[in-house]
Amino acid sequence: MSLSRREFLQMLAVASAAGINLETAQAGTGTQRVASSVKANNASSNMYEVPKFGNVSILHMTDMHAQLKPVYFREPSINLGVGSMEGNAPHLVGDKFLKHFGLEPNTPAAHAFTCIDFAEAAKKYGKVGGFAHLLTLIKHMREQRPGAFLLDGGDNWQGNALALWTDAQSQIDAMKIAKPDFFTSHWEATYTADRMLEGIADLEGATDCNFVAQNIRDSDFMERVFKPYVIREQNGVKVAVVGQAFPYTSIANPRWMTEGWTFGIRDDEMQDAVDAARGEGAEVVVVLSHNGMDVDLKMASRVTGIDAIMGGHTHDAVPTPTVVKNRSGQTLVTNAGSNAKYLGVLDFDVRNGKVQDYKYHLLPVFSDFIEPDKEMQEYIDKMYSQNIEFEGKKFNVGERTSDVLATNDALLYRRGNFTGTWDQLLCDALIDVNDAQISFSPGVRWGTSLIPGEPITYDDMMTHVALTYPNVTVNEFTGEQIKGILEDVCDNIFNTDPYYQQGGDMVRVGGLKYACAPKAEKGKRILDMELGGEPIDPKKSYKVAGWASVAEPGNIPGDTGEMIWDQIETWLRDQKHIKPVELNEPVLKGMDGNPGYTNKC
Repeated sequence: MSLSRREFLQMLAVASAAGINLETAQAGTGTQRVASSVKANNASSNMYEVPKFGNVSILHMTDMHAQLKPVYFREPSINLGVGSMEGNAPHLVGDKFLKHFGLEPNTPAAHAFTCIDFAEAAKKYGKVGGFAHLLTLIKHMREQRPGAFLLDGGDNWQGNALALWTDAQSQIDAMKIAKPDFFTSHWEATYTADRMLEGIADLEGATDCNFVAQNIRDSDFMERVFKPYVIREQNGVKVAVVGQAFPYTSIANPRWMTEGWTFGIRDDEMQDAVDAARGEGAEVVVVLSHNGMDVDLKMASRVTGIDAIMGGHTHDAVPTPTVVKNRSGQTLVTNAGSNAKYLGVLDFDVRNGKVQDYKYHLLPVFSDFIEPDKEMQEYIDKMYSQNIEFEGKKFNVGERTSDVLATNDALLYRRGNFTGTWDQLLCDALIDVNDAQISFSPGVRWGTSLIPGEPITYDDMMTHVALTYPNVTVNEFTGEQIKGILEDVCDNIFNTDPYYQQGGDMVRVGGLKYACAPKAEKGKRILDMELGGEPIDPKKSYKVAGWASVAEPGNIPGDTGEMIWDQIETWLRDQKHIKPVELNEPVLKGMDGNPGYTNKC
């Protein structure tokens, strides 16, 4: 099904309310409309009316993390860049972000792309994303751009309770409705390689979708497991889409889940794939990547012949592509945020066998201002009304997910280099429930936000813990071991060579206080560790609770046999009410003036 321009405009909420716009409307009042005065990305007089340009169009969504329903999602206040990345996109936050991209404060764009005044702006503009709302926008862009390709950058299948309970099938079936043309992966692999293969076959068998990943190989014979690229025509132009799955899947996530596969950046092999596609007549080459933006920027400088890298993994929402020069031309590098909050629209003017010009828009999806796609919304409603069995328990999905665990006066979020208020709750709960001195929680980027006054439901909690390896652990670590753990993760984040950045953000820490010097050399970034006002003793042992061990079940050190969601649910119910949360953030050293930090959120 496609939408005409007229049908799309009719689906914009309350079309009769002429003159009411995103600047003045209050979410949920029935006065929502996108008006002619709104300018998004300095491009169009109507945020969702983006003039068609050229003859090849790429639509891009990534890192959806199974968020079928509209959500709140706060952008980071800390996204530090070091080395050549300091001061450059994506390592800009708050007012520095607005200034760099020419966005005005106190506007819809300022709310979409930064954390400034998040709670108040969220009350004004409402929730974002929702797959049904995003699909309305996708169909509108497809109608304006005949033949446009929809790319899904991965991390679609994981991130909420429903996806976990259905072994990803809820997301696979939703993708069948959305009909992406190309797809690559990361967290999909945490359902195991066999399930990932089964799900891809299901999706490709039901749609024209192609899964592409040039960098996943069989560990025995080093043969590619998946197609490296696919060439398809769009308006008479041959377009190649090359896939790049998350290169550190078997390091950042349990290796046993993808046994028999190897990953890696493999930029030499990426060059071979690009050259092969060009040799087969591709006039446009687009890489669908889950590298993370810093890695994409380096790859773009080393591999030639790529017109654009449409990136994901780091959840960076970047309104304007970064243009990277290389030895034979240039490559655009984009990143389209997360949680169904954005749709990237890249238009190419292709003539004489090559790209002559381009235009790019990253459109925030304000779900209170777009009517949901009927087919997708009916599917979502059906999924949440079903009865299901998980871990031997039978229940109704809607009843379970809407169950209120605690009332809330806090702004709860996860996204930032060191911690978030949601992470703080997890760390506090781990200490309390397990009678531990210190707690560790993984520095993952998925997990939605809540504004003060919004109750914490089971569904809200599960967006932060819905993992296929959720076991809680309790171990004794010496102070020296604790420092080693923090140093290893810190080097992963702040290594000046992006190719050595292997995953998410800093491990979240409860109980322990410390300082961090991101610019220091390896092994010397973690300083001034203390517990209860006393310095950590390198030789003394401390009781540490954590979760999400990458070890195989049966061999998990300190496994309590308890699942993280059960412990957090019990703790939240015992708390009954969550007050504003005090963050256990490290003291930053040597980062004064870094535009990847703001205290204005």
